[in-house]
Amino acid sequence: MKAMVLAAGLGTRLRPLTNDRPKALVEVAGRTLLEITLARLRSFGIREAIVNAHHFADMIVEYLKKNGNFGMRIEVSREEVLLDTGGGLKKAAWFFLDDASRLDEPFVLHNVDVMSTIDLRRMVEFHRDHQALATLAVQERETSRYLLFGERLQLCGRRAGPDGKAELVRPSEGPRALAFSGIHVISPRIFGKMREEGVFSIIDAYLHLAGQGEKILAFRSDEYSWRDLGKLDHVRQAEQDLRKQG
Repeated sequence: MKAMVLAAGLGTRLRPLTNDRPKALVEVAGRTLLEITLARLRSFGIREAIVNAHHFADMIVEYLKKNGNFGMRIEVSREEVLLDTGGGLKKAAWFFLDDASRLDEPFVLHNVDVMSTIDLRRMVEFHRDHQALATLAVQERETSRYLLFGERLQLCGRRAGPDGKAELVRPSEGPRALAFSGIHVISPRIFGKMREEGVFSIIDAYLHLAGQGEKILAFRSDEYSWRDLGKLDHVRQAEQDLRKQG
C-alpha cells in the first residue's frame, strides 16, 4: 500500500520555528513531524510514500537521504508554486498510477502536521467495504470549518464555524457537521474524475464529486486521540505530553 504526506506548506503558524526549516522538519520531543508521520504509516505496513515539498524543499530531500528514507521507498514531489492539497495530490498522481496491477488499491493521504491514534487499517477496511471513492477521518469536535455529512455518512456540504451558512452540494435531511482530521483513504480512480487544474483544495474537489453522486464518506474516529501540530502552542503541548509519557 502507498501513501502521500502533505508537507509543502509554508508553516506560517509555526514561526519562528519555520524561519529556517520546512514545517515537516519541526521537532516534537526530538523527532521531526515527518519522521513521526512516516513511522506511523510504516506501523500499518505502508512501505512506499511520496512527500510534496516547497518551502526549504532541499532540506527535506537531504533529511530523507541522510536517514536512508527510513527504510521506505520515498519520492519527493517538488512544487515550484504551492499547489494546495488538491493540486499537490494531482501532481503526484503518477506515483499511484505507475503500476497497472495496483490501480484498485487505495492509498492514504496524510497531513504532516497531524498526530493521532486513528486506526488506518480499520479505515482502509471501511473504505473498501463501502466501495468509496474517498474516505475522510472525522470527529465531533469544535473547528473553524465543518464538513457536512448526510445519510449513510455521505459528504453533502460544508459550513464555516458553528453559526455559518451551510453550503450543500446534494440534498440531505439534517446533515451532521463534523471536523475533518487531515487523514484520507482514496481510490486511484479519483484521478480520472478530478476536473480541477493547477492550484486547488482537495475539499473543493470532494464537494464537486459528492455533488455528482460520488461516494465521499466519513469515517467516524471520535474514539481516537488527534492533535493538530500546525500551531506553535500545540507543538509545545504535544512535546510536554510526550516527555511525560517517556
